[in-house]
Amino acid sequence: MALQFLIANWFEIIGVASGLLCVLLLIRENVLNFPIGLIYAVITTVVVIRANLFADALLNGYYILMNAYGWYYWRRGGAERRDAGRLLVAHISSALLWRLAGVTLIASLALGWGFGRFTDADLTYADSFTTVASFVAMWMTAKKYLECWHVWFVVDVVQVVLYVIKGYDSNPGLFLYAGLYAVYLGLAVAGYLAWRNSLVTQSP
Repeated sequence: MALQFLIANWFEIIGVASGLLCVLLLIRENVLNFPIGLIYAVITTVVVIRANLFADALLNGYYILMNAYGWYYWRRGGAERRDAGRLLVAHISSALLWRLAGVTLIASLALGWGFGRFTDADLTYADSFTTVASFVAMWMTAKKYLECWHVWFVVDVVQVVLYVIKGYDSNPGLFLYAGLYAVYLGLAVAGYLAWRNSLVTQSP
């Protein structure tokens, strides 16, 4: 039975494995998290399209672009925050954080309404929230802002619920992704603590 499940869901398994590796590398501030993230995003785009989670598909298309950008930015960008060739962790400003929160709320409602009105997408508002909030979190990650982990934690909570519901509804393979995001919850805490320690100890 277990072998049949592995064979039937091998694509999802590869996605889960690459997703875990990506976050583990991110916690360690290893730039290789971005090319691994590219692999994860491509696989997950296919998986969520099969499950009619179209906002999630849009999100993972964005991940492909942002992983490429983050790979460049961590290696070459942020000249004012570089030390010995390494991009340092930084805090995001409160003003910018509040603006991003407002954009997230408005865009989530608009995208949820649009998908609900014009497509056969499921769970449109929850799916749209995780999409928009992840847009923000991924941009913050590429910029290496500590607070990206706060946003990832919230996204992970909603995403676990979303994938469990869809797993029962239509695609048992999504239970693997629900488990992945449950693990991500713990990794978000670990990532925050690791980056906070890095922020305290890094050279100015």
